[in-house]
Amino acid sequence: MDQNLKKVTEARIARTIVNLSKNNMNGYYVHSTDALKDLLKKLVPEQASVAVGGSMTLFETGLIDWIREQPYHFYDRYAPEITAAELKQVHRNAFSANAYFCSSNAITEKGELYNVDGAGNRVAAISYGPDKVFIILSANKIVKNIEEAVTRNREVCAPANNVRLNTGTPCTFTGSCSDCRSEGRICCSYSIIAHQRDKDRIHVIFVDGNYGY
Repeated sequence: MDQNLKKVTEARIARTIVNLSKNNMNGYYVHSTDALKDLLKKLVPEQASVAVGGSMTLFETGLIDWIREQPYHFYDRYAPEITAAELKQVHRNAFSANAYFCSSNAITEKGELYNVDGAGNRVAAISYGPDKVFIILSANKIVKNIEEAVTRNREVCAPANNVRLNTGTPCTFTGSCSDCRSEGRICCSYSIIAHQRDKDRIHVIFVDGNYGY
């Protein structure tokens, strides 16, 4: 990244982290995926029960394989040949996990998390259940406000994820949300996290780079 742009981006991350703190959430900025893993080792103790939400960011940063290698009890939604019944139980187990890893569709500079789900398991777990939630993302997901977060999901996240999942929804062809009622629709459950009562529950970690949708 150009150093001038990097300076602007880091200033934006810093503003967002300050506002996360005001909303009783914890913000961090790491400069590499190795630094990310080192931080998580400090924040998540060995033998912890761990679950994850659906996330390209977790794959792109190498966290899925990393979690599998750690001394954690991992409820692995991506386990080979997992059945529908087993996946349903994994989603339910996530609510009692010590740590939950996921990303976010968008985060505002005011420190608000905006997420949209198909089944709703991720937005539900972010809201309630796991002892600690770790939101992993990069600066490409920072927006000015909730209105921009909605637009980002409609024009970037949803179309890209629908293409990835091969749902055949209209946005996979047009690249933009049309408020469809398709059978494969993944924009079903919406969530805004504006504040936390437990200041040690949500941890938002910005990773230098460009990850996820």
